[in-house]
Amino acid sequence: MARRTIMIVGNGEVPEGAAATIDAADVVIRFNDCRSVGAGGTKTDIVAVCNTGRPALAMLGGGRWKNSAAVRQSREIWCVRSAEKFAGMRAALAETHPDLDDFCDDYTAGFESFAVSTGRAHRIISVAAHEQLDGDLAQFAPTPYVVPSSGMVVIADVLSGFASADDDIVLAGFGHAGWALHPFGAERRYVDALVAEGRLRRLSSSSSDLSQGA
Repeated sequence: MARRTIMIVGNGEVPEGAAATIDAADVVIRFNDCRSVGAGGTKTDIVAVCNTGRPALAMLGGGRWKNSAAVRQSREIWCVRSAEKFAGMRAALAETHPDLDDFCDDYTAGFESFAVSTGRAHRIISVAAHEQLDGDLAQFAPTPYVVPSSGMVVIADVLSGFASADDDIVLAGFGHAGWALHPFGAERRYVDALVAEGRLRRLSSSSSDLSQGA
């Protein structure tokens, strides 16, 4: 297989002037409502969705998400959260975080139905991938957390099998900040370690880096 550039674009700030570089990638992965579209280019091959709780319900309700330009051009929908994993978390969360009573509600079937009816591929990231990621993050002293971020789950999944050894995996729009119950500090340290190992790289605003990402 020819070497590909796989661009994983989070919903955070992207480097100035990065849009053309992102759009030139062989595969572009975006998240949920694809807020990265615009400054982060427009090409969207895969939309990775948080398929449980309120974010999932909001995306599936009405037609705004389904009819958005990014989703319409995508060829795959990835459900980031394993129903098996989240069902197993429900009882413990009821004790520790009773305010998250709908956090584990699973809407995978809705995303699968949408994908099938519109001719898109659909996949679910496995429970094994979640558990491996939890183990990997444990090495980076995470503060107590509920689950890793969707972005980190996708990064781990791409590294563990979707990408080949020769692929260039590039991150943009990852500020490692947001919901307090994601382990963003540990995720940043883990990604920094992966960058140091040469397994992926961050897209910067330097012209040399942008040209490498094309």
